[in-house]
This record gives sequence, structure tokens and C-alpha cells, in this order.
Amino acid sequence: MDTTSTRDQVMIERTLPAPPEMIWTLWTHPEHFASWYGPEGSTVHVTKMDVRVGGTRLVSMDVQTPQGPRRMWFTGTYLDVAQNQLLVYTDAMADEDGNVLAPQEAGMPAGHPAVTEVRVELEPVGSGTRMVLTHVGIPAGSPGAAGWAMTLDKLTRLLDSSRSEQGH
Repeated sequence: MDTTSTRDQVMIERTLPAPPEMIWTLWTHPEHFASWYGPEGSTVHVTKMDVRVGGTRLVSMDVQTPQGPRRMWFTGTYLDVAQNQLLVYTDAMADEDGNVLAPQEAGMPAGHPAVTEVRVELEPVGSGTRMVLTHVGIPAGSPGAAGWAMTLDKLTRLLDSSRSEQGH
């Protein structure tokens, strides 16, 4: 795994033990996305996932915080969709109706952007996939950066367990 962070973006590169078609399905089908997305201990619910340019998404995540359980909502619009190759969407904290919240309303620090951009690039490598995830607007060392690392660890474990169940 290679993680590169700058002041305003996090980039994580992983080689995953599955073909791009499977990784694409895990990112774009609600039931699969909910099975791995989010940091350890979170539960994800997909309300809307219209994966096409101009389509929108609305996802909730239940997490445990030091203040107790919390449900967070995220919304966005798909900007670029190239099946099995590229997925680009905006991401913003929202209310349950998909209305974007100001960073302070969402409990984020001052200066945090209201809307960020997630870019997922997939490239076949042998029998696996090189995935490069770039989240523009998430500062290095932020909870969001740590969340992505945990999320992609969950994705890797899901793929590893799937492979071992198939006897590979």
C-alpha cells in the first residue's frame, strides 16, 4: 500500500486480488458498497446510488464516537463514470434529505471544504487490480484520511476472504 498525503488531498494506491469488474461492482452496487464501505465498526446504508454522470448518491453511516452513537449522511454527484476504469464523484456531509451541510454544522473544523471530490481509478494488473483512490479536500492526518485507510483495509479483507472461500 502506498499512501500519499498533501495539505488538501489523500491518495491511496492498492493492488487488490480481484479483476477490475469485481472492484467496480463493489463500488457501484448499493448492496456490495454497504458491505465494505466505512471505518471499522460502522454500518452503512445506501439510500440512493445513481451511478451515471449527473446521477446522485446518498449514503448514511452509523458510527460510534466518544460522545456515543452517531448517524452521518453523505451526498454527492457522479462527475465521471467509465465502467471498470474510473469513478469520480463529489462528496459532502448532508442531512437525511441530501441537503449539503456547512462544515461547522457537520462538526468539521473551520476551513474544511463543504464539498470534496473522490476519484477511483482501476487498472488491471495480472489477475488483480491496481486501484488509486484520491480524495481531494481531505487534509493529511485528518479523521477522513484515517477513515479511508480503515475502509480500504476492510475492502482488502473482503476480497481476501472471498478468494479463500473459492479456494484460490
